[in-house]
Amino acid sequence: MLDILKTRLRQKHRTIAFPSRPPELPDRFRGLPVLDPSACGGKCAARSRACVAACPVSAISVRKDGPPEGRIRIDLGRCVFCGDCAAACPSGAIRFTNDYRLAVRSRADLMYSGDPLRLADAFGGRIRKLFGRSLKLRQVSAGGCNACEADVNVLTTVVFDLGRFGIQIVASPRHADGLLVTGPVSLGMRDALLSTYEAVPDPKIVIAVGACAISGGLYAGRPETCNGADPLVPVDLYVPGCPPHPITILDGMLRLLGKLEKR
Repeated sequence: MLDILKTRLRQKHRTIAFPSRPPELPDRFRGLPVLDPSACGGKCAARSRACVAACPVSAISVRKDGPPEGRIRIDLGRCVFCGDCAAACPSGAIRFTNDYRLAVRSRADLMYSGDPLRLADAFGGRIRKLFGRSLKLRQVSAGGCNACEADVNVLTTVVFDLGRFGIQIVASPRHADGLLVTGPVSLGMRDALLSTYEAVPDPKIVIAVGACAISGGLYAGRPETCNGADPLVPVDLYVPGCPPHPITILDGMLRLLGKLEKR
């Protein structure tokens, strides 16, 4: 017992201060992109072809009409944040910031043209009253590569301490308030996801974590997948990334529960 106490004193306090203080993210972290079509000299449609071609998931499109500031568009729900588009752009019209705030409530809000991202708002009424202080989630790995699953799992460690916000990952859908889905939903996991969703008591929520769960990601359009959770179950929160940083996932959850409304 004394050895345990000594070790605990030596380790000191390890839980991060977020959300009371901004998180400390590494320089290599890629968050919300900044789009600057003016850097293309008003010729976005011609000069952005390199950026479009560089994207491995076809997340970038270029409009041929409309104002220059609306011509480049990135589907953040498909984007894997690889940075290839920024590297391919000779004029620097696309660059990635370290802004970790990416979670939204609507799939349409992930169609990003450079305007301020409409971050997730909180549940209202009875749902917020039910889940605002205690939210239990059943995690479903629907054919994922284990990257998103690992970043969800790390939220339960002492560093992030998901439980201090009243959020828990539980073993049974019968004990859950909703699902947290990762992976593109392979055909082999389709029925499992639907059965798990049906087993969760009403009212229930669904959180799609990662590009695969949102759109199919790198596997979008493949006949072996369902292109994410959206075609099968109603999604209440979309958390982009490949994988999303644990802080990005936590930020989205806290916004959904009304704990970050003014941030």
